[in-house]
Amino acid sequence: MADEQIHDTPLPDVLDDTEMGSGDDVDARIQVLEEELAAAQDQALRVAADLQNVRRRAEQDVEKAHKFALEKFANDLLPVVDSLERGLELSDASSEALRPMREGMELTLKIFHDTLKRYQLVAIDQEGVPFNPEHHQAMAMQESTHVEPNSVLKVFQKGYLLSGRLMRPAMVVVSKAPAETPPSIDEQA
Repeated sequence: MADEQIHDTPLPDVLDDTEMGSGDDVDARIQVLEEELAAAQDQALRVAADLQNVRRRAEQDVEKAHKFALEKFANDLLPVVDSLERGLELSDASSEALRPMREGMELTLKIFHDTLKRYQLVAIDQEGVPFNPEHHQAMAMQESTHVEPNSVLKVFQKGYLLSGRLMRPAMVVVSKAPAETPPSIDEQA
């Protein structure tokens, strides 16, 4: 029955020019309505773009949260890895009495390294590479003739990257060119 009422409702009569006003008024009204429509379309486009930007930023924040959620935990584990490595360095590899302990430490350290690698935690410890202030912290400089100046001579403590982001810089000794010795008094004479 509701459908019948809709179809039975008479359509409004079309207004003639005398009821609408002059043609200039109609043109002006059309112009105003077109401007309002353009402004509404522009606003709708801006809102859609803002919504897309918010969605993209939220996705990036979630991605970063997943990627770097382990950062604090990993930072707390790094001293354990350092201690195991230092213990292996300082223990006598030729001692038969220490062999079982060293094997256990090496196995534990290997498991630690494999686990760190699985979570994209990568060590920075290369000797002989050029000094990179973004990854290395220079602790000292030492003259050297066998490597280029500004190269890493020795690593005191490994640095680490988590998913490409620096967690801890490597503490290193950096090479410098040997100083020229001044001529001796005998050479000057």
